[in-house]
Amino acid sequence: MKLFIADAFTKEVFGGNPAGVVILGEGNDFPDDETMRKTAAELRYSETAFIKFLSDADADGTYNAFNVRYFTPAAEVDLCGHATIASFSCLREAGLVKPGTTVLNKTLAGDLDIVIGEESILMDVALGECVKVFDEEDTLKELYEVLGIKYEDNLPILKTLKPEAISTGLPDIMLPVVSREELNKMAPDFAAVTELTRRLDVVSIHPFALGDGVAVTAYCRDFAPLYDIDEEAATGTANGSLTYYLQRNEVIPSKAECLFIQGEAMGRPSEIRSVVDGPSIKVGGSAAILAEGEIFL
Repeated sequence: MKLFIADAFTKEVFGGNPAGVVILGEGNDFPDDETMRKTAAELRYSETAFIKFLSDADADGTYNAFNVRYFTPAAEVDLCGHATIASFSCLREAGLVKPGTTVLNKTLAGDLDIVIGEESILMDVALGECVKVFDEEDTLKELYEVLGIKYEDNLPILKTLKPEAISTGLPDIMLPVVSREELNKMAPDFAAVTELTRRLDVVSIHPFALGDGVAVTAYCRDFAPLYDIDEEAATGTANGSLTYYLQRNEVIPSKAECLFIQGEAMGRPSEIRSVVDGPSIKVGGSAAILAEGEIFL
């Protein structure tokens, strides 16, 4: 079996969000679940993807359908955006998918189309849904204060945008902040964030500051300590939700291309791109491959 380590949502190694990628090889089935979980724990990345071939090879040796499963060191998860971008970048690097094509990714979250570009990968995300709008003052104060900033300092942005729990597969709270400086000075109380996200039944809090709307759509951070991820350098699913949120609130038009910058506070700057066309949203970016070899499972 082939093993890759790839940094997703960046063009340079040591940026973006790292993932392990295991390509099982034609005719091979998945190892048992515990072996995949232990492999993820051994690699120690937030997610490791395991890729099974679902189609026969075309004449040029490429494939057009895959089943990808995602494991954290603790358990299997239905879908992982950055591990998907890493997976199909590695498949392209190995000559197993062809640039300019669209292939199938069968996941526990559903069947997703993956667009293979020369340098980037785009993945479908589920249709957006607003789960809840947060407008009660006590909850608003708590949302900002658990991140180490003041609700009162962010009142200017709250006149036009309210925090909302948005799902494009996983529910995350989109939290507008008044400036990039306000975003960068956050010092979360992770125990408090864990308890709050558990109570509000969401995966993460995804604060963002709007960019210039031309080069950069928004600057973001993402905190998910409830799932043992204090902060993540690049979050594909959450930025899919942010794309829907911005469209829903008429910050971006119904057809748009977006660029989100994340991970700067962690020293792992990431670029996440999204394409929105009415209700359809795709999220993606580049990946830099750090290592390639064999794994014996």
